[in-house]
Order: sequence, then structure tokens, then C-alpha cells
Amino acid sequence: MEPITLTTGRLLLRPFTDEDTEEVFRLCQDAAVQRWTTIPSPYERRHAEEFTGEIAPEGWRTSTMFTFAVAPLDGGPPMASLSVTLRTLSGIWEIGFWLGAEYRGRGIMTEAVTELARWSFTRLGATRLEWRAEVGNTASRAVALRAGFRMEGTLRAALDNNGTLRDAWLASLLPSDLGLAGSRTYLPAPVPAAP
Repeated sequence: MEPITLTTGRLLLRPFTDEDTEEVFRLCQDAAVQRWTTIPSPYERRHAEEFTGEIAPEGWRTSTMFTFAVAPLDGGPPMASLSVTLRTLSGIWEIGFWLGAEYRGRGIMTEAVTELARWSFTRLGATRLEWRAEVGNTASRAVALRAGFRMEGTLRAALDNNGTLRDAWLASLLPSDLGLAGSRTYLPAPVPAAP
């Protein structure tokens, strides 16, 4: 797929470019980004170069991961990274993100996640979006919940964070959760009657 841009009332979601390398490197020095994501730690400049110059563009070329720089609509450097990654050919995608420390607490990531979810359902034909985070990452969990994701449980040893397996929270979002029609019929399990 050719890279595209998305907009919200105050945000521009656009592909990363080589010009974003220095800002990605700076933002990824944050201890919370390194602790709660699977980026390399310590995060070196070469990691930022690889991310903006190889990893993010390759996902667009192969249509397996669409990574967006989240920037102010009126211009400026990226504040965050947001992506959807294909997990199964049946239409399940996983959403992932990190946000620079100085931009937290403003609803930026919730706004961006909601826009990317809508695009994923309407443009990619996603049948389900999944969010996973290491147990304890309450900030990421709060974003997912505010964006409409529903918690489904805890997966044991489901997240590899720099060589160590960790338990992960799992939540999902369906098109109907956002008032959208799904691309496939969904038949939920019946709710058992109360005893």
C-alpha cells in the first residue's frame, strides 16, 4: 500500500521519514517508553535510523504493518508512534503505540488510536483489533479503554520484552464497538442464564 496520511481535529497521522530520526531518538530516551515497549534498550541513534529508514517503510511496502508518526495538525515534529500490524489473514490486526513524555495527559494518543481504528476497519477490512501490553502498563491500558477496547484477560508469557517473557494484558475492539458495520458476520456466544 502507498503510504497515506490521516487527520483528526488536531492531529496529523503520517508516515515517518528520515527527517524524524533525531526526534524519534530523543523521544525514545524516555525511561517509560523503554520500560513498557519492546524497543531496544538502551535505545541508540542507529535504532532510530533503522526505524525511520527501514522498519516503518518496509511495513508499508509489504502491507503488513502501517506505522504512523503522530504530529500536530498545524505542523511540527512527531509526538508519538502508532501502528497496526497484521496478525492473521482472517483480518485480525494488533495496534501498538508510544507517546513522548511531554505530550502525555492531553488525550493525544486516545484520539490517534480511535482514528487509526476507524481506518483499520473501513480501509483494511479489519475484523478485530487487538491491543496487548505488559501487565502493569496502566497508562497504555487507560488509552485502550478510552478508545473503546474491551479487556479480555491476561496472557501468560505472551510478550517478549528484550529477551524476557512477560505476562500481557489483552483487549479487543470490533467494528460494532465504534458503530461501524463489520466486513464479516459475527455471531457472539450466547450469554448463559443466571443460576
